[in-house]
Amino acid sequence: MAPDPHPSAPEMQVTPAAFPGRRMRRLRLSPALRALRRETHVSADQLIYPLFVVEDPAAAGPVPSMPGVSRFDMDTLAREAESALSAGIRSVILFGVPRHKDAAATEAHDERGVIPEAIRRLQTFADDLVIITDICLCQYTDHGHCGLLHGRTIDNDETLEVLAKCAVSHAAAGAHLVAPSGMMDGMVGAIRRALDADGFHDIGILSYAAKYASGFYGPFRDAAESAPKFGDRRAYQMDPHNAREALAEVELDLQEGADIVMVKPAMPYLDVIRDVRNRFPSVPLAAYQVSGEYSMIKAACANGWLDEPRVVLESLTGIRRAGADMILTYFAKDAADYLRRGLDC
Repeated sequence: MAPDPHPSAPEMQVTPAAFPGRRMRRLRLSPALRALRRETHVSADQLIYPLFVVEDPAAAGPVPSMPGVSRFDMDTLAREAESALSAGIRSVILFGVPRHKDAAATEAHDERGVIPEAIRRLQTFADDLVIITDICLCQYTDHGHCGLLHGRTIDNDETLEVLAKCAVSHAAAGAHLVAPSGMMDGMVGAIRRALDADGFHDIGILSYAAKYASGFYGPFRDAAESAPKFGDRRAYQMDPHNAREALAEVELDLQEGADIVMVKPAMPYLDVIRDVRNRFPSVPLAAYQVSGEYSMIKAACANGWLDEPRVVLESLTGIRRAGADMILTYFAKDAADYLRRGLDC
């Protein structure tokens, strides 16, 4: 074998100088120095703004357990989307609250239902705004569970057919990404096949790949009217004690065709975000700063215990530092404003 004409130099081992030769504080002494050596950045482009859309205009208005968050009817939804764009937010995810609920979740895939209609209302902004839709049945079933029931047990495979219909109806209305969140086995593959069969090859899937059975979802269930009428969701959402299992969930969803994967919640599962990032370094990774995380920060700030702009940006920075490329957060508009004003954590 011919010798390498450009041999690499041997790696030099550098031993850091001890104090007082090396003073770590030197690069912390001014805002400009801190910005110069900053490792992690948060920008408005990385934030996804969750929006609750109600079919009945009388149900619109503030969510008491989520101060600063409202439910929007079709008219106010468009104004809020325009406001988000003006703030620098370029992605939203829609959650629908229908007038009618039944055991079969028939409203979930109605082409004239709340989410397809909401998507059509946002088409004015479609070139500038990424429209993502949540794909789950809990807001549409009269029992509040995420799938169709046989007795008190979810029929996983029968549920997949309904989820696929939901995704197609949202794609037909103009969604850019669909986001299955029900933690049904095979949901990503079923949706990908249905989208492709109907010619929606370019519609991406943001999968709630590692969604934990968390106690931090309570305020969301108030807003979406999606609390289960009996039992809980531990039989299909992930056990909070498990981290390695999340990697298996993510791998399966990627094999089935997920374009982006998500860990939910965010702050109690920063280790899982880091594990997913390390195992799948090239895969786009989202994290959801959920309603309970939001409401805790809001409550503490309302009592004067915390500085809201600072802790909001610090929490988002922590999620980004753990490895998330994008963050779903109810603080999206506020955070974008803080960043625009040059505030820092």
